[in-house]
Amino acid sequence: MSRTTLTATLVNAMLRPSSGGRKRPLETWEKAVAQVEASTGWSVAGEEQFIADLGFHLKCLADEKRLTPFGWQSGLMDAKSRLENRLRIRQRIQEHPEIADEKVVAPVFVVGLPRTATTLAHKILAASDDHRGPLLWEMLRTDVPVDPAESEKTIKMIESGARMMVRFAPSWEVIHPIRARQPEESMFILPQGTYHLALRAALPEYKQWLGERDYTADYVYLKRALQVLQYGREPKRWTLKYPAHLNDLDVIRKVFPDAKFVWTHRDPTTVMGSVCSLMETSWSLYQRRPDLEQIGQVALSMLVESIERGRRSRITLPSESIVDVPYHRLNSDPVNEVPKLYRAIDAKWTEKDADNLENVLARPQRDRRHEYSLSRYGLTIQGVEDAFGDYTRLCGTLNSR
Repeated sequence: MSRTTLTATLVNAMLRPSSGGRKRPLETWEKAVAQVEASTGWSVAGEEQFIADLGFHLKCLADEKRLTPFGWQSGLMDAKSRLENRLRIRQRIQEHPEIADEKVVAPVFVVGLPRTATTLAHKILAASDDHRGPLLWEMLRTDVPVDPAESEKTIKMIESGARMMVRFAPSWEVIHPIRARQPEESMFILPQGTYHLALRAALPEYKQWLGERDYTADYVYLKRALQVLQYGREPKRWTLKYPAHLNDLDVIRKVFPDAKFVWTHRDPTTVMGSVCSLMETSWSLYQRRPDLEQIGQVALSMLVESIERGRRSRITLPSESIVDVPYHRLNSDPVNEVPKLYRAIDAKWTEKDADNLENVLARPQRDRRHEYSLSRYGLTIQGVEDAFGDYTRLCGTLNSR
């Protein structure tokens, strides 16, 4: 089954003449930065490290031999968009210095391996009147309250881009439907992370750089974004979700000292095939004939490292800051499990929340065609179990307790 459509092939052919900048990625990025300055009127002075980090990712992306013209152009446009939003956030805080005094109180971070009901848990928590999850369009264009017509223009642009991605790879609508007006993963704010590996390519040099990096500045930036979104609006408890937050529990608690973590657990052997399939679909957008066994190895190493880092971090964190949520119990008995979850994070459970739960659970059931056997990606159940060690047994214990 082809992961992309003829439309994607035609777009790559059309973009080929304009993708020469990939041969000089840092020079191309320097010109792109100048374009952002010119179009916004905002100086990039003081953002040298942020810009250099985005440039390093682009350099690593350009080194990917299988990268398509669309893969390069989308990476470049993503970097420009992130830089522009960074400048927008800074500009709003300069215009309204009191934004820096906004209190982000006891935010909830939903973490766990991908495909372990992190999205479901996030939607359930964000649906409460007392909570708020950052919407996709808010993270792509972070601003203080603006003219509704201007917001609608941004939303329509994002929705148009999402429809284009589905035309390129229809299975995206099955795997992870994108909606501009719904809460989304905080990777849309965080400038760097393993999501680049999951979505684009193996990027070995970039992966090594990530492993040696201090993420404190990224989470300080996330906090600024939340302060901007909160300014001039009714304060609510932020609920955020991104599986790879699991890598940074200690950093998150440093920036958000009263943060709570909701950690979803599921047997990794039931997760890996779905994760690999997601990566295959995404890599197929940006690469020519991606290597399926490489996908398997990248996915396995990335998720094992995430679990190991999360487990090391939780040893040093207060036990009450982490709430463990077994996947099968949440899925099989949400009516009883969700109120327990609310109590565990010190949130109030109301009759309206119960009604909200029914609405969330009534979401359409989508075909799971994107799930493939581990063997497609050169993996075995035994190999996955060995790689995750005793975490697999821990998941079984949590789900059967």
